[in-house]
Amino acid sequence: MIVEKGSKKIFSAAFFDRDNTLVHRDPVAAKQRAEMIERWSGRPLAVPEDLFFRVLNERRMLTVENEIAFWKAYFAELLRSQGVLEHVEARADELFGAYWLRGIVPYPETVSVLRWFRERGFRTGVISDTFPSLQLTIEAAGLGAYFDCYVCSDQVGVMKPDPLIYRTALDALGATAEESLYVDDYDVEADGARDMGFTAFHICRDGEPKEEWDIASLSGMITYLS
Repeated sequence: MIVEKGSKKIFSAAFFDRDNTLVHRDPVAAKQRAEMIERWSGRPLAVPEDLFFRVLNERRMLTVENEIAFWKAYFAELLRSQGVLEHVEARADELFGAYWLRGIVPYPETVSVLRWFRERGFRTGVISDTFPSLQLTIEAAGLGAYFDCYVCSDQVGVMKPDPLIYRTALDALGATAEESLYVDDYDVEADGARDMGFTAFHICRDGEPKEEWDIASLSGMITYLS
């Protein structure tokens, strides 16, 4: 089934950003990880600003296995930066186990909105500036049944709003931009999709919607179509 808006535009596909759009990170899980490090180091956690990108070192991980190796290396360097010098690798593995695919929480309306689209026959996908574990993270949040494709920047080789990442997602579903909806928590990334012909929304979870295409929650997409 497809949905027609007025008498001019027909929609049959919907794409979603992941973080701060579909899901958010559980602060309790982050606090527990910080407490683990503080217990080993004996001092408050202070993450060096450049640590993540220093360990990343411009590498494209391409596979989940490479991503796992990156996170373990990152946690090992984080521990060393906090003065933890004993059992570093074992403790990095423990931190990884407390982080990997954990603490990923859907927003209250996420499931009902995704169900609404699926029940009406929409093809759906996730487009995210992230690593190869994108699909695994969505499945860990209990949302895997609602999506047909997953497109991440690390595997495409570009980040939003580069047109290539949006085109890759469209090709994956056999959809056109003109028949597709998109929503992102970054306005520049929503604008990039809109420039290609998507009907694109900027979700404002931390503030009041101000512009024409701003919405306060994912339910705003349904309101638009209704």
